[in-house]
Amino acid sequence: MFSGAILNILTLSTTFIVSLFLARIGYVVEIFFLYTTLATKSLADEGKKVYRILKSGDIERAKKELSYLVSRDTNTLSLDKIIMSVVETIAENTVDGFISPVFFAFVGSFFSIELFGKMVSLALPFAMTYKAINTLDSMVGYKNEKYIDFGKVSARVDDIANFIPARLTGLIFVPLSSLILGYSFKNSLKIFFRDRNKHSSPNSGQSESAYAGALGIQFGGKISYFGKDYEKQKIGDKLKEFDYEDIKKAVNILYIVSLITTVLFILISIIGGKK
Repeated sequence: MFSGAILNILTLSTTFIVSLFLARIGYVVEIFFLYTTLATKSLADEGKKVYRILKSGDIERAKKELSYLVSRDTNTLSLDKIIMSVVETIAENTVDGFISPVFFAFVGSFFSIELFGKMVSLALPFAMTYKAINTLDSMVGYKNEKYIDFGKVSARVDDIANFIPARLTGLIFVPLSSLILGYSFKNSLKIFFRDRNKHSSPNSGQSESAYAGALGIQFGGKISYFGKDYEKQKIGDKLKEFDYEDIKKAVNILYIVSLITTVLFILISIIGGKK
């Protein structure tokens, strides 16, 4: 655990300092690197890729493609479980792939420090440091025998960093996007309040529950990770069977969530800047 803490301190401090110097170069560089922290396009593209493969009838290829997106074992998944896994992944990664980096960039935009005679916004350092936190969790934050101690600090730091963004996503952004798209706004909120804590992660269930309610689907059940079977708590009500279009609907929610979050934070920044 001590070595994991040292890894976090070195990685996060280095990321913050390097990002600070990058931000000092100018707005073009700052905007470019801010863009690299956002994963809406890549997440949507991967989801749509599996969708197209499934539509073509090549389930084995879909399993292979899905294995690049998730850590669960995909070789034995049924069609329903493949679709569920894609939608679940989009729902979970809406937070760390877009909402959280935008949130930290937004918070950082209200702070600046002087660096060699020039005031530098902390928007980029905050966003890049968050991505470093999330990357460390993805690399070593597993609860298996190999990483249970070494990755504990990374997992905890990631939980803390995503705490507010995850709840904003489940409570506001996903239900509002569902309303705009004509999905179930009411059920999105209902399932969010009922099932948001039915997950081993304190944050993943926040967005997953809102997505499940909006689409009338159910996550959870028997899932295999690294050759071991786990029974995950069920999130959502099974109002319908999974079908290919659920993937497209999840991608649509992702797009609208990204749009309204960006607009909202820009408006707040403008209003805050006028005071």
